[in-house]
Amino acid sequence: MKLPTWRGKLPQWNGKKTSKDAWKASLRTRSFRVGGYSVAAAAIVVVIAVVANLLVNALPAGATQFDISAGSMFTMSQETEQLLDGLDQDITVYWLVQSGQEDETLGTLLDRYTSRSDRVTLEKRDPDVDPNFVQEYVTGTVYNNSLIVESEARYTYVSYEDIYTYEYGDDGASYYMNFAGESALTSAIDYVIRDTLPKLYTLTGHGESALSASFQSAVEKQNMELEELSLLTAEEVPEDADCLLICGPESDLSQEEKEAILAYLQEGGDLILLTDPAQTGEERPNLEELMAEYGMSSAQGVVVEGDPSHYALGSPVYLLPNLESHTITSPLQEGGYYILMALAQGLKLEEFPREGLSVSPLLTTSDEAYSKLAGYGMETYQKEEGDEAGPFALAAAATETLADGTESHVVWIASTSLLNDQYNQQVSGANQDFFLNCMGWTCEKEEGISIHAKTMTTEYLTMSASTASLLTLLVVAVLPAGYLAFGLRIWIRRKRQ
Repeated sequence: MKLPTWRGKLPQWNGKKTSKDAWKASLRTRSFRVGGYSVAAAAIVVVIAVVANLLVNALPAGATQFDISAGSMFTMSQETEQLLDGLDQDITVYWLVQSGQEDETLGTLLDRYTSRSDRVTLEKRDPDVDPNFVQEYVTGTVYNNSLIVESEARYTYVSYEDIYTYEYGDDGASYYMNFAGESALTSAIDYVIRDTLPKLYTLTGHGESALSASFQSAVEKQNMELEELSLLTAEEVPEDADCLLICGPESDLSQEEKEAILAYLQEGGDLILLTDPAQTGEERPNLEELMAEYGMSSAQGVVVEGDPSHYALGSPVYLLPNLESHTITSPLQEGGYYILMALAQGLKLEEFPREGLSVSPLLTTSDEAYSKLAGYGMETYQKEEGDEAGPFALAAAATETLADGTESHVVWIASTSLLNDQYNQQVSGANQDFFLNCMGWTCEKEEGISIHAKTMTTEYLTMSASTASLLTLLVVAVLPAGYLAFGLRIWIRRKRQ
């Protein structure tokens, strides 16, 4: 029996695909592949970002936190870097601060210290949570955001009041806030790592001027001990004297005192001398002879500056000297600071001192300066017959290398006005820094080179009304119109293509 032959078309399946088949088919589409690549790329970028973030966080703050603050607030000085790099013992800094009350500026500075040296460790302690800990170190009022710096040998407390300082303006009402965190913290670290502290003796018995409270406090913050010395009762300068300070003697040294000081210097001692022009009939021959041993002498009278760019306050006896190149002056030169002195005497330096002795100027007048022979009794600032022509040194430093290889240092500053608080404020504390640098150099204490506080006063951009209107027109009208015209031109060109 023969089967019938099918002559029609094969039946077509008109049903829908199953969801499983549709899902498989979607995986093979071009849009899925492109989307998959995008997701994978995004995942790789996220992983790279997370890993990079972890690596960056592991780097020290100095390598990741760039100092873009005004005045380079967080850039450490060379003195601080040398101190931290040379640490051979562990230092712990306790930050006494309530949770949530941290001073951000101080915190950033502390991060710089810990990132610079692995010898420095920072710990936060809340005085409210752990009052017993604070009482072990500090008695009396403890200010928030203060510090305790501790080594194996000793510790010291750095009050928050010492981290910020204030300078009053000429009107007596306005003030400027300075950040002295680096100076205070570096000084504290230097203090706790020292076995002994430099000792500075101040000579008495000749009507010497006393240091003002602010200058004495600044010296003590440099970790130097101050003690008075009378050579009328002591036969010699004590052996533990790192430096002898003679500040503004009104009368001359005796012959015995001169010989005692000279013997001290010839054994490697150091001297800082500040003098004012002598009154008529009050010459100081023994003191002059002492300084002549170190290649320095003084001119008679009072220095008058003939160059207006070298004096201040409208008077040619208020001097703004040049800062010559020296270890003492280099930090002030780098900062662009001025020194202000009034009623100074001129110093003259030997051009060819004896073998082993070198003499260098620190502060100098201009070539137009001259010394008024009449001194305090001058009736005119004009140069008269008999007045000595300059230039002069207003401060100088001498170094003598002794037979055993040790060095003796002598600094002569030709006016005690350098230590005047009002003049110091006029030059933003530069006079004080210069004096501290002199002490650091004579005591051979490099870390004692003063670190200048950094101003936090906001500097505003001041402009005239016409300039402001011009900038407003430029930003609001000219620049937008230019961008609009540029975009319209591109649109027209593309439309024509």
